[in-house]
Amino acid sequence: MRLTRVSCSGPGIRRVRSGKGFRYVDSAGTPVKDAETLRRIRELVIPPAWEDVWICAVPNGHVQATGVDARGRRQYRYHDAWRLQRDLEKHDRILDFAARLPAARERMRADLQGDGLTRTRVLACAVRLLDLGFFRIGGEQYAAENSSYGLATLLKEHVSVNRAGEITLEFPGKSGKLWQRSLAEPEVCEVVAALRRRRGGGPELLAYRAGSGDWVDVKSTDINGYLREVTGGEDTAKDFRTWSATVLAAIGLAVSTHAESATARKRAVTRVVKEVADKLGNTPAVCRSSYIDPRVIDLYDDGVTIARDLEVLGEDARYGSPAFQGAIEDAVLRLLRAPAEPVRLAG
Repeated sequence: MRLTRVSCSGPGIRRVRSGKGFRYVDSAGTPVKDAETLRRIRELVIPPAWEDVWICAVPNGHVQATGVDARGRRQYRYHDAWRLQRDLEKHDRILDFAARLPAARERMRADLQGDGLTRTRVLACAVRLLDLGFFRIGGEQYAAENSSYGLATLLKEHVSVNRAGEITLEFPGKSGKLWQRSLAEPEVCEVVAALRRRRGGGPELLAYRAGSGDWVDVKSTDINGYLREVTGGEDTAKDFRTWSATVLAAIGLAVSTHAESATARKRAVTRVVKEVADKLGNTPAVCRSSYIDPRVIDLYDDGVTIARDLEVLGEDARYGSPAFQGAIEDAVLRLLRAPAEPVRLAG
């Protein structure tokens, strides 16, 4: 089916409440009775709570439905083929992001070596935390309205430092889920510990000392701006989570016992997706549909993984460790960009 772009402000089908259910009318107000159209609408599974619902009049429109949810946000239902194409484009862009990470990390390491809590040093620390901890970046409004936090809105009270200088960040994240991340990278821990014990500024963890001597809170826009500066691309904090999900899934599938049957492979995929979702703080459904590159799973079904690469790195290889992070990511990049190259698992 060839898709066509449609405008949600153009003529379409409207949903009208009728008793305990709904009926549907076209742009002229005529009730929709075509069985195929009604089946298509049912398969969109439009939430009953949505208001101002618009449904595409044709089955090949790139947007199939829109509506306003209970929080007043405009939501969309896209055609499956459109979503698949956009997802592939997104993951191709993420591979470009991953290819730029080694140079970006070198820049971050250099910026972390500075003295004092300068803007550059604190932002380098923030982006490295995104790189290591799978954090959501968070937003000031969301923190104020929901008492849930992301990296940009963490408070000093969310951080603890042990005697070895290692840090633990513990805080309520999205949907109230408790997050806990422990990190040991010395350069990052040094900056975070200094931010926690500073006397000036507000309760927020991330802040830098301006030339005037005043403390300035770090915002999510500052973090994304520094990230784009060091990568040289139009990247965002969320890209770390998307790439990390793909890498973690590739690792999990590679270390899974090779499954001969389709049922066993499906069980392995389900288990790995759940493990990755737990690390990211997502549901497995969201993790698989929005974060993990589907090609990792498709290749696993074909018996192609990064298992041989992990064997070469040895049992001590740990993703996130500076000693192995780059090598593991390189293996995943090779897997996805040249899938014929990895060695197939023995049956």
